[in-house]
This record gives sequence, C-alpha cells and structure tokens, in this order.
Amino acid sequence: MLARAAVRVALAVALIVMVLPFAQVKAQIPAGGTVQEIRIEGTQRVEPETVRSYLLVQPGDAFDSDRIDKSLKALFATGLFSDVTLRREGDALIVRVVENPVVNRIAFEGNHRLSDQSLTDEIQMRPRVVYTREKVQSDVKRILDLYRRNSRFAATVDPKVIPLEQNRVDLVFEINEGPVTGIESINFIGNRAYSASKLREVIQTKESRWYRLLSSDDSYDPDRMTYDRDLLRKFYLSNGYADFRLVSAVAELAPARDGFLLTFTVDEGDRYKFGKITITNELPVISATDLTPLLRTKLGDWYNADAVEASINALTDALGNLGYAFVDIQPQIRRNAEDRTVDVLFTIKEGPRVYVERIDISGNLRTLDSVIRREFRLVEGDAFNSSKLHRSEQAIKNLNFFEKVNITNVPGSAADKTIINAEVQEKSTGEFSVGVGYSTSDGPLADIGIHERNLLGRGQDLRLDTVVALRNDQVDLSFTEPYFLGRRIAAGFDIFADNRDNTQIAGFSQFTVGGTLRAGYQITEPLRQTLTYTLRQDRIYNIQSTASTFIAAEAGTRVTSDVGQVILYDMRDNLQDPTSGYFYSINSDVAGLGGNVAYLRLGWGGGIYYPVSAPDYILSLIGSEGHIHGLGQDVRLEDRFYVGGDNLRGFQTGGIGPRDALTHDSLGGETYYTGSLTMTFPSGLPQELGVGGRVFTDFGSLFSIHPTGIGVLDSRSMRVSIGTGLSWKSPLGPIKVDLGFPVLRKSYDRSELFHVSFGSRF
Repeated sequence: MLARAAVRVALAVALIVMVLPFAQVKAQIPAGGTVQEIRIEGTQRVEPETVRSYLLVQPGDAFDSDRIDKSLKALFATGLFSDVTLRREGDALIVRVVENPVVNRIAFEGNHRLSDQSLTDEIQMRPRVVYTREKVQSDVKRILDLYRRNSRFAATVDPKVIPLEQNRVDLVFEINEGPVTGIESINFIGNRAYSASKLREVIQTKESRWYRLLSSDDSYDPDRMTYDRDLLRKFYLSNGYADFRLVSAVAELAPARDGFLLTFTVDEGDRYKFGKITITNELPVISATDLTPLLRTKLGDWYNADAVEASINALTDALGNLGYAFVDIQPQIRRNAEDRTVDVLFTIKEGPRVYVERIDISGNLRTLDSVIRREFRLVEGDAFNSSKLHRSEQAIKNLNFFEKVNITNVPGSAADKTIINAEVQEKSTGEFSVGVGYSTSDGPLADIGIHERNLLGRGQDLRLDTVVALRNDQVDLSFTEPYFLGRRIAAGFDIFADNRDNTQIAGFSQFTVGGTLRAGYQITEPLRQTLTYTLRQDRIYNIQSTASTFIAAEAGTRVTSDVGQVILYDMRDNLQDPTSGYFYSINSDVAGLGGNVAYLRLGWGGGIYYPVSAPDYILSLIGSEGHIHGLGQDVRLEDRFYVGGDNLRGFQTGGIGPRDALTHDSLGGETYYTGSLTMTFPSGLPQELGVGGRVFTDFGSLFSIHPTGIGVLDSRSMRVSIGTGLSWKSPLGPIKVDLGFPVLRKSYDRSELFHVSFGSRF
C-alpha cells in the first residue's frame, strides 16, 4: 500500500512540474477587463508591428487566457525569438521578446574528405539567416547523412556558437570524419551449391583488404548492396536454379562502428535443365520450324534465364526484319519437379500496334540532343520495338559519355502511341594523362596525352599523344567526326611523326612523317568498312658501319601515297577484353597514285573466343596473314613486314625472317603469317585485383624478299614457341609479362625469353 501511495505522489509531482510553466503564464494574465494597450519590449531587428501581427488579441479585446496562450505559441513558432513572455500591467498587455541571433558566418573545421562547398550545399543555415537550435540540429543530421553516403559512419559533428556584438553569432561545425567504414565480413547462409568465396566474387561489394586501397568496393553502400542482390539472383538463374530466392540481405554495423557485417540469406532450390522447347506461332506465313534455329536455349543444357531473354531478342529482331514490327513474344515456363527440367514455350502473336509519339531526352547538360538522338534505332513515327529500344540504350552507353543511361517508355496521348524517355547522367569525357612505362621493343618510355571524347558536346573525338622512349619518339594528332555530314560515317584525320631507332635489330634509324584521311561506316550492325588515304614521307638514315649492304642501299627519302580499305566483321562480346564471339577482317591497300613508291598489299586476320568449362577460362585462336608486292619496283625496307615480339612471343621484334648472312641484320619480309592459341585462366588471386594467367603457343613465318641476292638467309619454315604469361589490369595501367620458349626455329633467328609490356597513366 505504501508503495502504491508513493507512486501516486510521484506521478502527481511530475504532472505539476509539466503543467507549471503553462499555469504560470496563465496566472500572469488575470481574466477580466479589456485590453487597452499592447506594449512590445526587447525588439532589435524585428519591427514591433511584426510582433503585433502574430497576436490574437488587440486593443479593445477582452483578456482571454486561451487566446493569449495561443499568441505565445504563435510567436515561438516564428523561429525569430529564443524567449517570449506575456504579462499584464493594469489594462496593458506587455509582450517581451528575446530575439534569436543572426548568423554572421558559417565555418567547417576538421573536414578533409568533403569540401566546404559540398557541405554548404547540404545544410539549410546561411549567413544573415536567423539562428535557431532546431535548424542547426537538422543541419547536423544532414551532414552526418552526407558522410554516411560516403561510407563514414563513425563521423561526428559538434556545432559551436561564437557570440558576437549586435546579437550576431558565428556558427562553426566541428567535424571528426573518422575512418572509412569498410566491410568487415560478407557471409552467406543457405548456400550449398556454391561456396561463400565464389559468391563473394559474384557480388560487387568486397571485404576490406589492404590491396583494395584504390577501390571503393570495400565500403558500405546501400545502393551497391541492392545491386548485389540482383547480381546474386542473375547468377543463380543463369546457372540452372530456377527456384532461387534471396530471402534477405542485412547490413549490421559492428559494435566498434568501424565496419559492416553483411549477411545474405539464400534459398537455392533445385537445379534444373532445359526440357521441351517449343514455339507457338500465330503469325501468318512464317512457320515455327523456321524460327527454331534462332533460339539460344537447347534441350539438356542447364536452365539459363539469360538464354531465354536472348532467344526473345533474336526472335524479335528476325521478325522485325521480315516486316512484323508488332510482335508479342511471351515465354511460358513450366517446371517439372520430378525430373528437374524446365519446359519453355515461346508464344508468338501479333502485338498491339503502338507507334513512337515522341522521344524526350533529359540530363544532358553538355551533350547536344542530336548526339544522343542519332544513336536511337527508333525515331518519331516508327513502330515501337522493344528490341530496338534495348539496342538504342546499349548504343548510347557505348558512347562512353554518360555515367548512367536509363531509357523507358510510357503511354502517349493515345492508346496506340508511346513516349520514350531517355534519362542520362553525364560524366567527364576529357582526359589528361601522363605515363611512364617500359616495353621490350622500345625500352623505357614516357608519354603525355590529351584526349576529349565529346568535343564541345558534339560527340567529336580529339586526341594528342606524345611518346618519348629510348628507341622511339612519336607524336600523333587525331580527330574524328562520328557523323560526317549528318550520316553514319565516321570521318577523321591523323597527323603523325615517328622517329624510330632500329639500329639494334636492323642497323638503321627511320623517320616518318605524314597524315591519313579516313572514313568508316556500318554496312550492317556487325559489318563495317573503313577507307583510308595516307600520304607519308620516310627517311632511312643513321646507317651503321656494320650494317648490311642491303640496308645501306635503302638510305634516302621516299614519299608514299597509299589508298586502302579494311572490312571488319565483329561478333565479339567485348572489344577490349572478349570472352566469346569471333571476328575477321580483310584489308588491302595500294600505293603509287603519286609519290615514288608503288606496291599492292593484301592481308586478313581473324579470331575466335570460346569460354571453356567456366566463364573465367577462355580459349582463343587468332591468326593473320599478309603479302606485299612491288609494282614495277622492289618493296622498300620500311614497307616490309616484321614478325616477333608481340605477334610471335619467344622471338625478338623482327627476330625471324630474311637476314643478311654476314651481319645478321633483319631485312623484313614480303609474306608472313602468324597464329596464336591461348588459354586464359584465373590466377587464383582475388578477382578484383585483375590478375590473370595464360598459356600459349605461337606460330608463324616471314619470308620472301626481292631481289633475293646472294648472302640472304631466307626460309619458309614455320617457327613455333610455347610459353606462359601474366596480365595485370593495374590501376596505373596494363602490365603484361610473357615467358616464351622457341621450339621450332632457325639457327639465325633471334629469340627472347621475356617479353614485357608496361604502361601507366595517372
């Protein structure tokens, strides 16, 4: 009983304390009588009439406690005052205010990772704005949120107020940024088919390690984690797990606030193979049997959602080319739990007739609309085609002008119209690079380059490169207009000067200066032709006293006028780092339309890339062949082919082919062929380090020289080498090291055990 009584007394006291301030306000304003006068006290910057405007009582009104209380709250709500009191003196209502100070200056201390400007843009407080505690606390929260978006969850912000004269204050945010909050561990629950280490390679977020110094993937980012969920789902669905579910993805901050613990809970389900794959076609004339070869899905293969999507795109493209712009292809998937197969039925029928009403482009602050619009495979008035829309999005991404590209379509002004919205986010397209490096053929090197991929927002490409090396000095100026005269013709020019020291391999030096005009156009999506005209001057000089007499006879200056063309058919999935697909090219050029050099040169090249057993194991076979024939004259030294180094590892640059029997200087050859069979594979190091291994066998030959003469060593024999190598996609540039061993060679060939190529840009 005593305890209950004590609790009641405590509650009563607490209630009195809570209501006491309001009771005091009302006690100071006795009811009864009429307000004859209102006096405002304490104002400095705020006009008394401004204070009066917030009062709910005016002279002539009765002293009403409720209305006076509401007036008090209205004045506090303005944010202009730190304190307000109302009292009655006779028939006068006295309103006394204490104004909030005005912010004189805002400063930040302790911020190193985020600039003052970025923080100023985030907060609401500004100089000459009334200071309020609520606004400051809101700004503190905004600054903390900004640091959390930059993966600094241990950051603290302490606002300091420095009083000044005339009721002004300086506001200083003292910031302790703290360390980057990395990823302490990434764990998976429920995974049976794939190990946690394999799944960590699938997602983009990585655990914090010392070698990820130049990467941000080991810092916590909620958006990246959402992307990781999609990557996991896509990985499982492309490897047969049709029932896969991502149950949860949780990020927990460690107690010390120095790292996150990520936990992905998965339900893999059973693994399925493709079962029956059929097509139901409701379109006239076309037979479902004719469409079956277009499918990317095969009976007995592991189920792959990407293959289903690729089949839909292939069918849509083929039918579109046949005149069926409005098609609706719906895959119906039926799982057979007994034999763990997935039957896929592609239903093809005529879709609703929808036309493109308008294409709206947003987010391009610098790039002209026309640069983006010309990449669309659709224009206003065309029949809407989702496959063409997808290809348009990919084409805009391939420009490499934008950080993000998002293309969607929404209903138009009528049922048969749609509006395409293209939203882009621009990124920097200008580059200034300074490079240092080493190559086996040129020795130590340094280069300076300026490159603008989107000149003046017109999509034009301008590049200036200079290279200074131990055995090579080079300057190149290049300009390309991708849509010459408003057509899909990439026209441009190159101006170059090259001074190369070949004394170590051939006993002479060569200086070349000239220019090239070029124009390229797409015949079809994968087929492209490029036409060129080159005018250049070559000078052979610095003939060594020990050089071959064949080389000494080449001394002097010559002018070459060359017209050429290249036809390329390219089906590789990636031009820089292909993992599947193939390409082949045919090139030809003729010199003699002007100048004093005449020849006909023909060549071809090709390659195929095939993923073996796993996407990380790539088998490639690449080959090339060429022949040059003098027209009424012998082929000059500088126009011949040289084989070795990059195109025949295990041999020096110019290490095979015709040689002077006495001096062993390389004379070049008029016919060559090379080939390389390579298997690339993971190095076993973390994938994001970008280190890969390879084993290879290179083969080739270089022969034929006119006039043959006595004393020339020349053989058509094939040379073969085997070897292994490493590639590192370092943050400072690509590094390649190859160890090659010649297994078939001639006694006069020059071998090379190590071939190193290193370049860095920063």
